[in-house]
Amino acid sequence: MINPIWLRSFCTLVEVGHFTRTAERLHMTQSGVSQQVRKLEEQLGRPLLVRHGKGFTLTDAGERLYDEGHHIIRLLLDLEQQAGADPAYEGLVRVMSPGSVGLKLYRHLLGLQRQHPGLKMDYRFAPNAEVEKAIVEHRVDIGFMTRPSTQVEVSCRPVAEERLLLVTPVAVTDPSWEQLMRLGFIDHPDGVHHAGLLLGANYPAFRHCHQFAKAGFSNQIGLILEPVSMGLGFTVLPAHAVAAFHQPELIATHSLPHPVSETLYLGVHPNRPTPNRVNTVITEALKWL
Repeated sequence: MINPIWLRSFCTLVEVGHFTRTAERLHMTQSGVSQQVRKLEEQLGRPLLVRHGKGFTLTDAGERLYDEGHHIIRLLLDLEQQAGADPAYEGLVRVMSPGSVGLKLYRHLLGLQRQHPGLKMDYRFAPNAEVEKAIVEHRVDIGFMTRPSTQVEVSCRPVAEERLLLVTPVAVTDPSWEQLMRLGFIDHPDGVHHAGLLLGANYPAFRHCHQFAKAGFSNQIGLILEPVSMGLGFTVLPAHAVAAFHQPELIATHSLPHPVSETLYLGVHPNRPTPNRVNTVITEALKWL
């Protein structure tokens, strides 16, 4: 295989037309340039230059080598630049988070993409365990979780707080314990956890969600409040999910005496350098959180 360093020296020599100026351009000695050209000639088994005084002319083999070789050198230089580039607004960024956070962030990150079309967003909604696993397996660049990671392959830090809200049909003005018992609970994948945190801090009679009749279940973050809006039960959700509901006039959120918030954690893989494009998305996300 032709040595690309020798080929670069030969192509530069052809373009400059002078051994001394070629050596200056390549930060080499003149003898070094001559030696690399001779090595090319020895490898190919034929002369590439006809030397006369301080000048030279190309042989047929030299012309053919230059015609093809200078394209290769240009491609190698372009490849070097591309491989070393770390643009802040170009490339794919993969994000994963629980649904409530996604409802808050996704449209803002799409707005960032619209400003910088070279930046491509891949946003997945998933529970904490799946987010953590995706970070470990390098399937995402950024993961948001509502609990700290237990994996050494995940570096996470707290970045925001999100309030948990008790949500009832709009007709409910006093969410007493008796009223909640009559309504029944609209469950969701994090329903037991969220209800345990908020209701446990505010209702002395609360022990577990099994105390309530189960009035429904949905695993789609955008649909959990549909049965609540139809008067079929109550639920507990993070504030971002409640704020995103399309018919807020049909639900009621209630300020309880002891507010409860979930800490939101930003997770990345500790052994993977963070490209500039990922830092751009992190900065934008934290602005809205």
